[in-house]
Amino acid sequence: MTGPVMNETVMITGASAGIGEGMARVFASRGADLVVTARRLERLEALQAEIEVRHPGRRVVPLRMDVTDHDRVFEAFEQAVAATGRLDRVVVNAGLGKGARIGAGRFDGNRDTALTNFVGGIAQCEAAMRVFYAQGHGHLVVVSSVVAARGMPGPMNVYAASKVALAHLAEGIRSDVEAKGMPISVTTIRPGYIDSDMHAHTGRRHPLMVDAEVGHRALVDAIERGGSNVYVPRWPWTAFAWGLRHAPLAVTRRIV
Repeated sequence: MTGPVMNETVMITGASAGIGEGMARVFASRGADLVVTARRLERLEALQAEIEVRHPGRRVVPLRMDVTDHDRVFEAFEQAVAATGRLDRVVVNAGLGKGARIGAGRFDGNRDTALTNFVGGIAQCEAAMRVFYAQGHGHLVVVSSVVAARGMPGPMNVYAASKVALAHLAEGIRSDVEAKGMPISVTTIRPGYIDSDMHAHTGRRHPLMVDAEVGHRALVDAIERGGSNVYVPRWPWTAFAWGLRHAPLAVTRRIV
């Protein structure tokens, strides 16, 4: 395990539940101050109160932000910098997974998933990189998914495609940063199945699903280590992703 992240300010989007909320708790326990955003401000304020009681001296700034309201995204990043002075890490985590099989008559859900995960991701990355270029340093963390290894069947049609697009966006940003030679890093995190609200509503538990607390610690460990493209936890998800990429479609349908 890597050491504590003392004296850092970490901004996490989609932090009112799931892995965003879990990562916020772990970062705070390791000495980071936080900016947390989501649509549900009351959930963020409850998280703020919990962390500030559990970790005296830690600062948590809650901001309401809907990533599909693009003007609000940029406003929230400006507020975050004004409140904290700098952003050392931005974790682009806000996402939606309510899609349906293409042809099932649920274009609305698929549209919302694509707009939230990818177009909302573009807005967040644009806002974060403006901050990092202005201050001359930073760490952009883009949360993709293990299922971005290839096209996925059924309800994951659009979800997986949006996560592929997000991973490619991060790679393009990484190329730009390398060309500039600036001390800015870009990490694509590809979580496997980690127990969360997103999975709970499906009523289905994948046999390889990782316990939430274990998964949240592994995510923060991976973010602290950095790197370009990381599956979390490494085992079994690195091997699982390799299998997804190379298995016949009939096998893929059974293992996801």
